[in-house]
Amino acid sequence: MSDQPDSIQKDDPADWAAMGDPFRLFDDWLAKAQASEINDPNGVALATADASGFPDVRMVLLKGADERGFVFYTNLESAKGEELAQNPRAALCFHWKSLRRQVRVRGPVSPVTSEEADAYFASRHRDSQIGAWASRQSRPLETRFELEKEVARYAAKFGLGKVPRPPHWSGFRIAPLHMEFWRDRPFRLHDRLVFERDAPEGGWRTSKLFP
Repeated sequence: MSDQPDSIQKDDPADWAAMGDPFRLFDDWLAKAQASEINDPNGVALATADASGFPDVRMVLLKGADERGFVFYTNLESAKGEELAQNPRAALCFHWKSLRRQVRVRGPVSPVTSEEADAYFASRHRDSQIGAWASRQSRPLETRFELEKEVARYAAKFGLGKVPRPPHWSGFRIAPLHMEFWRDRPFRLHDRLVFERDAPEGGWRTSKLFP
């Protein structure tokens, strides 16, 4: 008998829809990915666009997921930070190759609270905290030595004391209006189930899509 939650064992999209809550379904899939993926089951492709609509995409790490949305952290002066300031909408794509499943998310983006950002920053390894001060993320770097000098400078500055969160470092939350759950099936006849709502506080509608 498997020790996975019952909902994970249900492989019929009708059962997925019957759950009624895409966050619960996402939690089930992520739990299974955590048991099967070799590296970073919380790794996710984040797509943003600048004010002109020109798109950009990169991998980030999911650091929180609940009914309020999906959270990640970054340097606010990075490319993605500046793009989200210009156009506060984003999309995510989780792809778990070991499961042959993916989840796509789209929705508006808002900053996390200072308390949330402080709490997560405090949980990071000290070297990562210093790196957040040292790295001028997304801006030109002449040599690796330039970065190493900045790391050494901030390591000396903070010594053995607490490393505070930089003012330019925080997090964002994507409040999904659209979530699609995709499962690989033979002959590319995949399962696709969509949850949609009109506003972050609204109720969900479900529909199936052709593969």
